[in-house]
Amino acid sequence: MAPKPDYDVIVVGAGFGGPVAAHGCASAGLDTLMLEKSVTPGDKVVSGLAIPFYAFLFGPAFIRDGNPPLERPIRKVVNHFIKGGETYATDKSLWLPPPFCLTYTAYCTPMCTWLADRATEAGAELRTRTAAVDVIMEGGKVKGVVTDQGEELRARVVIDAAGTQDGLALKAGLRKKLPPEAIELYMLWDYAMDKKDVDSTFGNSVEFFCAMPEEKITAPLGYGSTFYIFVYRESIHPGLGQFLVTEGKIPQVANLLEEYFQNFTSTVRRWRDDIAPKLELRAKMFDVCPIYAGLDRKVREMPVYGDGMLIIGDAAAMESAAFGDGVPNAWFSAAIAAEVATQAVRSKDTSAAALREYDRRVKAHGIISRSLSDTRRWDMRWALPGNDEREMRRRAHELFGRGVWRYRHITGQVLNEMKTVLARDPMVMAKWLSMFNRFNRNCETGYSDPLTDYGPAI
Repeated sequence: MAPKPDYDVIVVGAGFGGPVAAHGCASAGLDTLMLEKSVTPGDKVVSGLAIPFYAFLFGPAFIRDGNPPLERPIRKVVNHFIKGGETYATDKSLWLPPPFCLTYTAYCTPMCTWLADRATEAGAELRTRTAAVDVIMEGGKVKGVVTDQGEELRARVVIDAAGTQDGLALKAGLRKKLPPEAIELYMLWDYAMDKKDVDSTFGNSVEFFCAMPEEKITAPLGYGSTFYIFVYRESIHPGLGQFLVTEGKIPQVANLLEEYFQNFTSTVRRWRDDIAPKLELRAKMFDVCPIYAGLDRKVREMPVYGDGMLIIGDAAAMESAAFGDGVPNAWFSAAIAAEVATQAVRSKDTSAAALREYDRRVKAHGIISRSLSDTRRWDMRWALPGNDEREMRRRAHELFGRGVWRYRHITGQVLNEMKTVLARDPMVMAKWLSMFNRFNRNCETGYSDPLTDYGPAI
């Protein structure tokens, strides 16, 4: 006789998607455990990021109606085109008026902690400092996980939310390693900056810097990366990415990013004169994102479900190919996974046939599917062979678009999602407006719901 499961659902990972899945399952009355390998949720995620507005519109209501720790609303994207350290062209066509915004910046640790707190309030159990290192397989079906302490934890459904460097789905035989050309290595520099200086220097803008390869300030292997500066309430993150391309001579990527950052900071006037004098360096960080995974047909065809298992967010390679937005798809897929897992547990059928509904709904989700196949950032590389600056500016403008039409590639899907949500809840428009106003006020004042202190590392 098979052992009785310890839990209805085990969610592996308390980054951005895991707590949303755990919140959904626990709210439905399922006995839910969430495992997180780090001391504090979000510790293992890249330190800062930007979350597009539509993630909050179409994500779970508890996020939309809550007070998450957001840093700054971003209303404008500025593209600088650089030659010899000087800006020779600027594109500021993408903007929205307040209180609306294109995206909100956030630090990962407080944001993921806030999400995990909401999941535990809904009834989920959270174990930090606990890594799931293997799956329990019986008769080809996932029956639970094995922790780094050797403990075997059984569940009717395992939801894999362990992110890009996940190994569980591989060990379950459901997925394979991502190709190196799909993965971008990021290096971020975290600088403290007085709020008044951030306000006067950047306002509510993020800045991107584009240049041809000979300038040696952006992505030495190209493929659409730029040097960017994300802005927070009292800090900024310059960032530089490099794809792990393996054709030809393999570069020392980490060294190249340091070298190119030094070239940028020593030559580009905007940084040297306007920004650098106001900064204090706090940290340097590395992380990876599977930005181009969705452009690979073989990756798109990898399973996102199996007997007793669902795979969400970055673990299922659901990064937006154009902007690297991982959070919206993590939230959307997590909410779908929670609903499918709940139905499967209640019907006492957690077979692959029952969980296939997750795959169907993910593929039918207009924003997820379209964002995975958006080639505009990938297409920027076509400016490089001909060293064509005009083509680079055209491609950058095509990527970021004009006004709300940044989302031209998925505008139809965003509008369709709006119509679907409005049909379910006609009052949601008032909730959206309230959200924009509240988030705007909270970013200005620094207010958010108090966070659980998980204490120092042991």
